[in-house]
Amino acid sequence: MTETEFEMTIRKHKGTIYTVCYMFSSDKDEVADLFQEILINLWKGADSFRGDAAISSWIWKVSLNTCISYERKQKRRLRTEQLDMDIDLFDETNTQSRQAAMLRERIAKLGPFDRAIVLLWLENLSYEEIGQIVGISTKNVSIRLVRIREQLKKMQ
Repeated sequence: MTETEFEMTIRKHKGTIYTVCYMFSSDKDEVADLFQEILINLWKGADSFRGDAAISSWIWKVSLNTCISYERKQKRRLRTEQLDMDIDLFDETNTQSRQAAMLRERIAKLGPFDRAIVLLWLENLSYEEIGQIVGISTKNVSIRLVRIREQLKKMQ
């Protein structure tokens, strides 16, 4: 893949990459770091992309794997407290925004693998596409989503 082709591909799919980044972090700087890390991994892996699946599936997979790996590394590091900059990512004035914020908080409590499955499902990917991206069978995707829904209902 040439540099120009890579740049065009990234421009076309940057929304997907940002979606994954924001699912794994709400911190603006961390999202930027994740985005950059994903770009590096996509560039490094561009020559190994065989075209067996759609390029969008490959981008989903690299993005999710990068964010999951980043989260695992973060858990091993010493936790620091973030400074509150009084920036509210959600407008809490209407019911839909509050519900969206509550759903996001619950999804954030899921493990990285389950979070990835939910994100792909929310993006309206088919069970088959989700299975290809995360490396499980279509039937397993269906079973996991049922279990995830039950988990989300039980959370407070």
